[in-house]
Amino acid sequence: MPFPVPVSLLSPSLSSPTTDTQPTPGLAGRPVFTGETANLLPNPPTKLKVPESKLKHDTTKLTTDEAPKLSTIEASKRLAAWTAVDRHVRSEHKVIGIGSGSTVPYVVERIVAQGREANRDRVFIPTGFQSKELIVKGNLLLGDVDQYPRIDVTVDGADEVDGDLNCIKGGGACHLREKVLAEAADTFIVVADYRKNSGVLGSTYKAGVPIEVAPFAYAKVLQNLHAIGSPDASLRMAQKKAGPVVSDNGNFIIDAPFPEEDMADPYTLLTKLKMFTGVVEVGLFCHMAKAAYFGNQDGSVSVRWLDGRKELLDSRATPMLPARNSLDEEKDPLDEATKGNGFGVNGLEPENHA
Repeated sequence: MPFPVPVSLLSPSLSSPTTDTQPTPGLAGRPVFTGETANLLPNPPTKLKVPESKLKHDTTKLTTDEAPKLSTIEASKRLAAWTAVDRHVRSEHKVIGIGSGSTVPYVVERIVAQGREANRDRVFIPTGFQSKELIVKGNLLLGDVDQYPRIDVTVDGADEVDGDLNCIKGGGACHLREKVLAEAADTFIVVADYRKNSGVLGSTYKAGVPIEVAPFAYAKVLQNLHAIGSPDASLRMAQKKAGPVVSDNGNFIIDAPFPEEDMADPYTLLTKLKMFTGVVEVGLFCHMAKAAYFGNQDGSVSVRWLDGRKELLDSRATPMLPARNSLDEEKDPLDEATKGNGFGVNGLEPENHA
């Protein structure tokens, strides 16, 4: 067994200093040891050479122009979201519902860009965990529908929108809370990219109608669905987790594809599905949206209104830069909300979830 190193060699002696253990002045007053003591100490860290350019504080303000170039799909989502916010989230609106999905970060981005003064007296109500995170990290005031059962405007995405503004929602398993906020709002606005613009529901979103069910009733509800014309209805299984998807409310999700003749009359189908015991909510949003905004590949935005009107806003009439408040000189809070936390503006969910 090796003999332990004498304590006198590990630290300088206060009673009888020697040449080997006596500290000498070093950097910033730190002692420097020599001789045998120095050999027992770890090697000092190598001094890193930092380029002088890095030592200068970069005060350049981040702008949208400097952001990475978006794909066509992401750019169309952003265009739809920005246009809808510019038109429908106005200064008089103080209670605002924030939906869920991959288009919603651009909604929050545009709202944050309206400036601190515009958002000072506003309250934002989330439809789920994702939108709650965006609200908090965007330094916006978080509220709850319990406190604010009446909402001025709710902006949300969609998995598909038909010619009458009926929507399929629930690809992200948030459709119960999304529908509550849609119904609570004086104005409900849908934003999506061009792929979600459809004539009949089910034409592009093939997964089926999302149905939130109580866990103990899922097998019985599946049997009901198979009997009324959805033989391929199935429990949605989770990815990177063993077992089914569980909603924010603790429920299961069933995806039920129906033939085109049923999807052509979504309100009747919705009524039928809601009658099954165990069904909590159905991802068919009928006669709810006031307008739907679709970002197109060419930089234009298609707008459809509940009263049947249609607009096509060309690229010259759509926002290409975020509305910045000249009084806000610090970094945009959304830069932190969407950086490195899984909620980046370049996609929150799988591509088929708006």
